[in-house]
Amino acid sequence: MTEGDWNDDSDYRDAVRRAERAERAGWTLIAGTTGLIGLALVVLAVVCVAAVVAGLYLVMTIN
Repeated sequence: MTEGDWNDDSDYRDAVRRAERAERAGWTLIAGTTGLIGLALVVLAVVCVAAVVAGLYLVMTIN
C-alpha cells in the first residue's frame, strides 16, 4: 500500500454521490405520491359534492 492509496477517498466520495442521488430520487417519489394522493382526494371531494348537489336537485324537482 502506498501513501497515495492511504489518502484515496474516491470510493467514499462515489458512495456519497450515489447515496445523495438515491435520496433525491426517494424524496421525488414521496413528493409525487403525496401529490397524486392529494389530487385523488380533491377529485373525490368534488365528486361527493356533485353527488350531494345532484341529490338535492332531484329531491327538489320531485316535490
